Amino acid sequence: MPLTLTAKRNRNSIAATVMLLIALLLIRLPVMAEPLPVDEEDMHSLLEKSLSVVEIDKEIVRIQEQKQQLTLTMTDTEKQLHLQEQQISDKQDEAGSVLRAYYMGDRDFLFRALLSFDSLSELFQMLDYAEIILTQDKHTLNTYVEQYKKVKEGYQKLETRQDELNTIEEQLRTQRERVVALEKQLDAQLSGRSDADRIRILMKELTSYWDTAGIDVVKQYFRALSKAMKKLPTWIQDNKQLLEIKGFQYTIRVPENDLNAFLREQNDIFNNFAFEFVYGKVVAQGKQGNMEIKVAGHYTVENEPKNAILFHVDELLFNGFALPDTTRRALEKEFDLGFYPDLIVSFLKADSVEMSDGELTIKLNLKL
Repeated sequence: MPLTLTAKRNRNSIAATVMLLIALLLIRLPVMAEPLPVDEEDMHSLLEKSLSVVEIDKEIVRIQEQKQQLTLTMTDTEKQLHLQEQQISDKQDEAGSVLRAYYMGDRDFLFRALLSFDSLSELFQMLDYAEIILTQDKHTLNTYVEQYKKVKEGYQKLETRQDELNTIEEQLRTQRERVVALEKQLDAQLSGRSDADRIRILMKELTSYWDTAGIDVVKQYFRALSKAMKKLPTWIQDNKQLLEIKGFQYTIRVPENDLNAFLREQNDIFNNFAFEFVYGKVVAQGKQGNMEIKVAGHYTVENEPKNAILFHVDELLFNGFALPDTTRRALEKEFDLGFYPDLIVSFLKADSVEMSDGELTIKLNLKL
């Protein structure tokens, strides 16, 4: 039987009342909902910091090993100096006796004897005798001077190493402070979260993946690149179109496409890895399996210990997570990614290097 208009209104009124009561009850009840999932940016920050803690800890270990080795070297140097000081003490007395003899006139008899000979044979005997005495005196003084120089050089080396040790200890203190600060930040961000344990598991998985696989793959790329860079001068010589000569000014222009082709000829690992030259930067990125790697850096001209164009790693990303500066510097030390112009022509040196859109430009000049 169809509802009357009045009945419909009553039903709607009841339904509205029920909805209002439910709303009021929900407002009064305590909130028991599950916490919102961690924001993607926060999660990325947490994982990245955990990775930095692990990597800076490695740097601390490296610095501690350097400190231990330097301390052993300093101990050996101190022992050697102690022995040299004992030796020089004896020679100092001998040298002093020789100098006093000349100062007090104790060697005058030699000259008087040379002037009072009665025959040539007597003169020659006196000359031989004088030569023996003078040679021995000279040897005594020279030995003392040489040992004194060694002791002085030893102390200078010891002072230099002490400065190095102070620098290392400062580095150690700085890195420890960084780790403590990062750990405090992580604890603060995780504090009170119901999903903190899950996040810690993710941190552990990421750092483990980096330690057991990621770092090895990154080193494979750096190792392959280091080997390829050693062959770059010969490749440039074989590709004369890359070298422009105007008077005494030489300019090398390397388009990124040509560089990528060269690298892929050297090693298949670069088939999924590409270099780009953007203003003031070199960017290299690629993918291997489940790993995405990105390296960004720049070149500078250095003249010590020799003229070279050296690569500096400004950014290293592993699956989107930035590695700390300690990891970047360690890779720079382990792998030489430099370019040495004198391997192209021995009388050339690099004056400048520029990275523009799609091209690396190196200007060379004659060595003076």
